[in-house]
Amino acid sequence: MKSRIFMYLFIFTFLLVIFQFVNSKSIIESYDDKLTNYMDKNTELKDSIRGIEENTANNLYTFKFDTNDDAMTYWEDRGYRISEFVPFIKDELINLNVYDTEDHPLVPFASMTGNKMRIDQIRLLNHKWIIINFTDGKYWGEMLLEYDIENKENLKFKEIASILYRP
Repeated sequence: MKSRIFMYLFIFTFLLVIFQFVNSKSIIESYDDKLTNYMDKNTELKDSIRGIEENTANNLYTFKFDTNDDAMTYWEDRGYRISEFVPFIKDELINLNVYDTEDHPLVPFASMTGNKMRIDQIRLLNHKWIIINFTDGKYWGEMLLEYDIENKENLKFKEIASILYRP
């Protein structure tokens, strides 16, 4: 009787070990498949990020004064410090928002809401052109400007093109 109990106990233990082995193997295979899928997805996402970073790097250079060495050199050769030049241009444009007349001194469109037209965004493209956004709170538009500085203080703006969007 004792020997039979040991035999049953041995068979039960053997079956339990086989069950644990098969169950562990399927769990490990499942985890391995998930890990492989995650690694593939991770590689795919890294490639996407790399492509976006390259595209962003190309777009950052394109039409931006801060990354255009030729445009910065143009003004540096004329005695301007770029760290002061860009804020000077932007301040001069923003100062045009303070006006007593009905029409903005630079924006070619009159306000249709009773509010004043105001310049709200400025982007220097290069050493000659600027894009600005303007709005009166309801209507907005964009304008391409040409700019030049005479006598290191007299800033001149010339409108090249403008557009007004309607809500």
